[in-house]
This record gives sequence, C-alpha cells and structure tokens, in this order.
Amino acid sequence: MHSYSQYFPQRHPQDALDCAPLIAAGLRDKLSAAVLHFDEHAVTRAETAQRIAQLQRWFADQQLVAGDRVAVMLGNSAEHIHLIYALILSGLVWVPVNTKLRRAGLEYLIGHAEPKLFISEPAFDEVLDGIEYGNARRIELPAFDPGDIRATLATPCIDPGDPLCVIYTSGTTGAPKGVVFTHRMMRIASEAAMQVADVRPGDKLFLWEPLCHIGGAQMLMLPFLDAVELHVVPRFSATQFWTQIARSRATQLHYLGGVLDILMQLPDHAQPQAHTIRVAWGAGVSASAWKGIESRLQVRLRECYGMTECSSFATLNASGKPGSVGKALPWIDVELLDESGEPVADGEAGEIVLSSRVEGTFLPTYLKNEDATRAALRNGKLHTGDSARRDADGDLFFVGRRTESMRVRGENVSAWEIERVFAQHPAVRASAAIGVASAVGEQEILLNVQFNDVAVDWESMHAWAAERLASFQLPRYYRAVTHFELTPSERIKKHLLKRDVSDAWDRSASVAA
Repeated sequence: MHSYSQYFPQRHPQDALDCAPLIAAGLRDKLSAAVLHFDEHAVTRAETAQRIAQLQRWFADQQLVAGDRVAVMLGNSAEHIHLIYALILSGLVWVPVNTKLRRAGLEYLIGHAEPKLFISEPAFDEVLDGIEYGNARRIELPAFDPGDIRATLATPCIDPGDPLCVIYTSGTTGAPKGVVFTHRMMRIASEAAMQVADVRPGDKLFLWEPLCHIGGAQMLMLPFLDAVELHVVPRFSATQFWTQIARSRATQLHYLGGVLDILMQLPDHAQPQAHTIRVAWGAGVSASAWKGIESRLQVRLRECYGMTECSSFATLNASGKPGSVGKALPWIDVELLDESGEPVADGEAGEIVLSSRVEGTFLPTYLKNEDATRAALRNGKLHTGDSARRDADGDLFFVGRRTESMRVRGENVSAWEIERVFAQHPAVRASAAIGVASAVGEQEILLNVQFNDVAVDWESMHAWAAERLASFQLPRYYRAVTHFELTPSERIKKHLLKRDVSDAWDRSASVAA
C-alpha cells in the first residue's frame, strides 16, 4: 500500500486519513465561520460545537458507549447534521435509516443492526406505529439549549479503521446488506467528492440528498477540508430548485435519481438565463442526452462510478466524453474480467473489479454476512457485480448490474425485497420483479404476478403494497402471468420475462386518469 498523502492532502501533521480529529480541530478554529446554511440560517462552528457537546452529554445519559449502534430516522435538518457529527466524534456507530422505508424494511434493519437507540421525529410517528424494536429504545432528540454552555466537546481516541456507520444497500437479490463503513472510508469518500465535483475554495455546495445515503453523508466533511460552504435543503424540489440556487449561489449540483431529467422537463421560463452552478456531478447521463443537458442547464457534467463498498468513488470522467464514467481515480485500479476471471478485450463487457493503493478504501466486512463478504472481497480486490466496457482511449462505460437489482430514482432496489412482501398477499402464488426502461431516472419496476385462484384488481393490490414498501420499491407496472418458467432449482427464469409493458397495468396512468 502507498502513503495516502500521494493522493490526498495531509490536513494537519498528525493526519491519519480519518474524520474525528479533523472535525474537532475545525470546530475549535474560526468559530464565527459557517459550517452550513439551512433554510437561510447560517450555522456557525461555535453553535455546532455547543450542540455536539450537549448531544455527547445526552449520549452519556442514555448509557451509550463507543461502538454502540444508533439508528437514525430523521429528515434533513441542522439538528440531524449535528447528531451525525456528534456520533462521529463520540465513536458511536451511526445506522442511517431510509425515511422511505415501511414496516418490512424497518423491522429487518432493526433486527439485523440491533441498535441500542432508534432516534426518530414526530413526522414518522404514523409510519413507525406498531413497529417491533427488539432491544432498541425509540427516542426523540432533546431540544437544543443555546444558553447551556456547561458541556464541553469530548474527543476520544478513535482508530481510522473503526466503524463510523452501517449503511444498508440493496445491491443484490437477497436481503439488504449492511456495509460497515469506517472512519477512513468516510474521509476517503469526502476527499474524493472534492475531486469528482471539482470543488475549489469559496465554492458553495447544494446538498439536497437524504442523509441516509452516502451521497449526502460524504458531503458533511467538506467544510472541514477546505473553505467551502454547504447549503442544505430538506429535499429536492423542482418548483423551488432555481430559487434555492439563486439564494444560495450554489456552484455544484450532485445529480442522481432522475434529478437532471426533472430539471430538463421544466418549462423554459422556469430556468433563469444565468445561474451560479458550475459543475453537475453524478451518474446516469446517457451519451445521447449529454450535450443537450449541458446546453440547456448550462453546466459541465462530470460523471463518476462507484459504490458504497469502495468509499463511494472509483472513477471520474474529467474529459467530458459523453456517456463515459471516465478513468480510475488515482488510488484505484480497475480491471474488467470475464466469468473465468480473465481480462476482456476493449469494447467487451466485463465485471468491474477494483484494487486500491490506499489501505482501508474498501469495506472491511458486511455486518453479519460472511458469505457476502467473501464473495465481494477476494485476494484484496473488490468484486462489484457491475459490468462495464473500456474503449480504445481507456475510458470506461457502465453497462449494468450483473445482479437482479434495479436502480429507481437514485435507489438500489432489490427484487428479493419486493417479492418477499408480495409473497405475503393471500392471492399471490409467485411474483417476479424486473427493471424496465424509465423516462425519468434509471428504471421503473414491473411486477409479474401469478395468482393462486382468483385475481385481485391492481389498484387494491397496489394500495396494499403501499402500506408495506418504500415508495421507491413500489412497482409502477403490474402484469398477470399464468405461470413462470423455472430452473431445476425452482428459481424463476427472469431473463425470459419480457420487458415490454404495453400489456401491463400502469399505476401512473391510473392516477392520471
């Protein structure tokens, strides 16, 4: 392994490519400087340090000790960000909970992660009603007291390899996997975000992403890495977007989940003639749409490829070649291998297999899942399960996921998660979820259903599912089938299922009608 300083700046003499010391040092310097802006309110370093100190005292009252897991189901807010900083500085393991999850997904996460606390807010009371928490205690955050200056910031010794969080990803057909994400991985992700987004001193980064995703969480370190500002909003809103950009004077936009498609569909008069966004960075823009998006939105696109397991980023398209995810980042090596583990020729698709020159770039393990860990980490390399091809210039083009997962508006969706819920419906004998083309974002979900005896109307079935699945897990299309072709091991041959939706029930058309 190489010294990390070859690839990332050394921020202070004792910098070990970690997070907690960097945050702690930043909160003791330039106390009047803003860490972030939320709803036009500037949150200073002094206020942030005071709030973190109060939260650390509260952690002690809750009898939490370093290494304990704390599940967090909160919307974007300054309080949420302060909590994340406090967890990092205290050596507690943050378990972000996707706010779109419903009963089945929530109870799986709680049962698997076994958090000591489950922190939520009243906005989710209805969703959480009746949920089984096991040994966890559900609790709300205490109110911030600006006048309370008794607590002082605690900075325990935390190893860069210690877990910072457990991020659940639905990247396979099976149950969601908990990626153990270390302090070093978060630091690498944040440093890489600076490079991928072409961040410069004085930039203002627009943060709309849910903080339960690495895409949002990795941004929280940036004010401690350089003289930049975070401008945080509760959620992405097409109707408010350009007003928010004008107010914040944001210079970077992270795109995923169809954000650019949505902005492109706005009427011309909704977009100002001039704005401050310099760079839009993310993944999912096709070669055919590339030039049109850059021209209409007046931004420079910087595509990348990565996954949570590799500290978020692996490649960057800095050249602007339409449709490409570019070349490997300086500390990453990318191989494209066939099913026998041999390199494929230029132009042919192969599995993306990653190596890193910086120790600690890849996840150490999946939580309680040795089989998945062994499958992903082999001989020091990360086997992603994704496919790409390389052109004669050495630029990479993402082909797709080799698993039966789908990508729906920025979310990895496991077919297994959907099918296990529909298996509970009394009228369903078997179901198969597959991804089909979408006009907005990456894919839509088509659910093929084999009924037991009597078919159920799709509207009532969809309403039933909406109480049990996250919004991004809900099929858009439903189609009845008389039977499924099965493998000798009784698995549905999904490759034989047609992707044409002309004969499927479309819930969007039903709502529009």
